[in-house]
Amino acid sequence: MTEISYKRFGLDRTELLKKIQQAMSEKRFQHVLGVEQACIELAERFDGDVEKSGLAGLTHDYAKERPDSDFIKIIGQKNLDPQLLNWGNAIWHGVVGAYIVEDELGITDAEILEAIQLHTSGKAQMSKLAKILYVGDYIEAGRNFPGVHEAREAAKKSLDDGVAFEALHVLTYLTQQRKKIYPLSLETYNNYVGQ
Repeated sequence: MTEISYKRFGLDRTELLKKIQQAMSEKRFQHVLGVEQACIELAERFDGDVEKSGLAGLTHDYAKERPDSDFIKIIGQKNLDPQLLNWGNAIWHGVVGAYIVEDELGITDAEILEAIQLHTSGKAQMSKLAKILYVGDYIEAGRNFPGVHEAREAAKKSLDDGVAFEALHVLTYLTQQRKKIYPLSLETYNNYVGQ
């Protein structure tokens, strides 16, 4: 298992791990450790920034287990798009959670924060880092769902293949469950699958 330092970002990994672990359940904590590792591996495979990728993976779900009231308050405080109020935690913990990561963990790198914002929805044009986190979150070693092996194989081919596989399967799941689809998720599908 590759472990890296985040000193370049003014962070001590041990202290950062303590803060992250205190913010979530043990199950969620194990997930973020898995995503950190998956992102590091994807960055190494596809010539990405290994430290940024690992840090994005480690912090992407920092706000996931917060109460809805926290997100609603921040949407107002930060003057975010009021349409966000029509969504829930599945979207908020990324889009709004990036602000919590910045404020509480002191991570100010714009590319990392954007990757966190997009990790559940993606968008049409994503940075390499955003693709790494989007895919890494889906394929980390602790994931166990029908199709995860195929998702991992797609991600070995290219980041775009990994994004396309995930976008297709997430939209299939959401439509089968008759759930609303966040506009950026459709944008991701249209760009990476429906070309």
